[in-house]
Amino acid sequence: MDRHPQQIKRERQDIKRRERNVANMSRLRTLIKNVLESTDKASAESHYGKAVSVIDKSIKIGLIHKNTGARRKSQVTRHLNSLN
Repeated sequence: MDRHPQQIKRERQDIKRRERNVANMSRLRTLIKNVLESTDKASAESHYGKAVSVIDKSIKIGLIHKNTGARRKSQVTRHLNSLN
């Protein structure tokens, strides 16, 4: 079976992209979890800004769909508003 240079390069690029996507998704999930696990308003607000920023960037680069991003932002906003 032939292995064309284009195929070899494509596989190399796929591996890099996958590593980047997995790292970005992990970061996104962690930031959302930090907001949802916060019990006091001050710490939740500091985590909230970072989480919303990363969600927006993830939508922009195509990591997540815009409706998924909107749902996640809504979820963290509801939690923030429910705190005293």
